[in-house]
Amino acid sequence: MLITAPVLLKPNERMQMMEIELDEPGFGEVRVKMVATGVCHSCLHAYDGSHTGIPMPIVLGDEGSGIVDAVGEGCNNLKPGDHVIISWAPDCGACKYCALGFPSLCLNTPPIGKMAGGTTRFHHQGQDVYHYGPATYGPYIIVPEAGAVWVRPDFPLEVAALIGCSVTTGFGAVVNSAALRAGQSVAIFGCGGVGLNAVQGAVATGAYPIIGVDVLDSKLELAREFGATHTINPTKQDLFEEVMRLTGHGVDATIIAVGATNAMKQGLDILAKQGVEVVLGLPGTGQTFPVDPALLMSGERRIVGSRYGSSNPMVEFPKMVELAMAGKLKIEELVTKRYDLDEADEAFRALAAGEQARGLIVF
Repeated sequence: MLITAPVLLKPNERMQMMEIELDEPGFGEVRVKMVATGVCHSCLHAYDGSHTGIPMPIVLGDEGSGIVDAVGEGCNNLKPGDHVIISWAPDCGACKYCALGFPSLCLNTPPIGKMAGGTTRFHHQGQDVYHYGPATYGPYIIVPEAGAVWVRPDFPLEVAALIGCSVTTGFGAVVNSAALRAGQSVAIFGCGGVGLNAVQGAVATGAYPIIGVDVLDSKLELAREFGATHTINPTKQDLFEEVMRLTGHGVDATIIAVGATNAMKQGLDILAKQGVEVVLGLPGTGQTFPVDPALLMSGERRIVGSRYGSSNPMVEFPKMVELAMAGKLKIEELVTKRYDLDEADEAFRALAAGEQARGLIVF
């Protein structure tokens, strides 16, 4: 099959709409006709070069939804016509972490840009074109069957794309990684697509207060709309003083949904005793932040990382759909603007400028 997709040839350059060849699905693989794909910060880091080691030319995209178009031999769970949400962490079915239900920690994950067996499914003029995870900016993609999660067909498939990364990651960071309980307090740094879903996760747990932290007042307004009880703009207010005024002793959890190391340090500084900082955002390659070990030891504070919200997509994606259908999770409201596929560069510009909660490319 020949498809036309935006291809990133070099960092910080406009993507080129190129005709590329797509292989037929192999053993255990499915071909998905994409309906929509979210515009994710992880892809922005590849696009602007802040994350190094990304092979190019590459098709970006790690958050999407579509309809199964064809299945390869060995596929037992999906059939053509099924509605699916794409997972960037397919279950290999063989390693310890997949068996435990954490496929994002899979020991058999292929090298970045490639699929199982170290090969690609995209080609252009006899040369490989790489995949950024599932490469959801392709109008048709090939993924392992475990990378396409069936969802009920009466849910709007277009907005279901956001469940594929930002919704599950943000919601799960609070519910799974932080294991927040009713009445505990939380501060969420970065109120974009992932952070707003962390706010929704905090609402679901019964947390209070839920404090949104961002340097843009427009993002703080969104945080309140999604359930934040309080907001702080650290460029205008003293973050530490405001948190202590609201909580008396610090927050029980901080969710760092932005790739800024200063936010990671601030999130640790405002933790109460036995508090946990959950790091979601990924800074540029090589960036670090200082940690005072005494702060950890004296109050039994913890710093944990979270990939995919410590979630199992096979379980979480259908659950997110059910919560949205029940009116307990806002998804359509996350979409700030819709784009055509050839407007992907503009979508990245708007994301970098902080102009949107979530951009959505619709095929």
